[in-house]
Amino acid sequence: MLAVFEKSVAKSPDALQSPESDSTWALKDGILAQHFSSAYPGSVIVNLGSAGLLAYSVEKQNPLLPRLFAVVDDIFCLFQGHIENVAQLKQQYGLNKAANEVIIVIEAYRTLRDRGPYPADQVVRDIQGKFVFVLYDSSSKTSFFASDADGSVPFHWGTDSEGQLVLSDDVEIMKKGCGKSFAPFPKGCFFTTSGGLRSYEHPLNELKPVPRVDSSGNVCGANFKVDAEARKESSGMPRVGSAANWSSNY
Repeated sequence: MLAVFEKSVAKSPDALQSPESDSTWALKDGILAQHFSSAYPGSVIVNLGSAGLLAYSVEKQNPLLPRLFAVVDDIFCLFQGHIENVAQLKQQYGLNKAANEVIIVIEAYRTLRDRGPYPADQVVRDIQGKFVFVLYDSSSKTSFFASDADGSVPFHWGTDSEGQLVLSDDVEIMKKGCGKSFAPFPKGCFFTTSGGLRSYEHPLNELKPVPRVDSSGNVCGANFKVDAEARKESSGMPRVGSAANWSSNY
């Protein structure tokens, strides 16, 4: 899978930028999308306009961790992996038996956006299994992505030469778009447009970047770790009506 988001949709953390990175401009002339298509024949590229792009393929995938894509209304979602408590979540969100994992994630997001019964960290924590997902809401131009608590599915994030955020499960795609400015996405974490990176396992703690150094001694982005001593101020439980969007309050 591949996602590239413009800075207003997903601001890349400064710590991901390496001092001597040979990154490219991922969205210029569709360069990274073309590279993805070459690596994954038959791939699907979804143009999000000025917001960026999404891309996926069923080629070269782990059959136990399949890739899924769906669009519901204005919500686009890429999902990879397997949810273990599907039946429970279908019941929780009032979905029919035919709903699969990617539809569950979309409905979970819609519930947060429109009704906000739980904090976002609780909603992601309720998903049990091996997974990553990347979601884009074109109605509010917001993004939402996460990885499971064990980091079971390969998932990386980085920044291109223009500071745009790049996400992929393929290290070679990341190297092409970000040079040395990328790292594994931190397990047990989620990202929203307004709230940035947060841990859903430790939602009250800050995350601190630790420089990632390769075998040659070069700095390659940063790994983000939970800071046990630095705590966030609790913003309470977001309640969202028609006048506001949950992602601008969390």
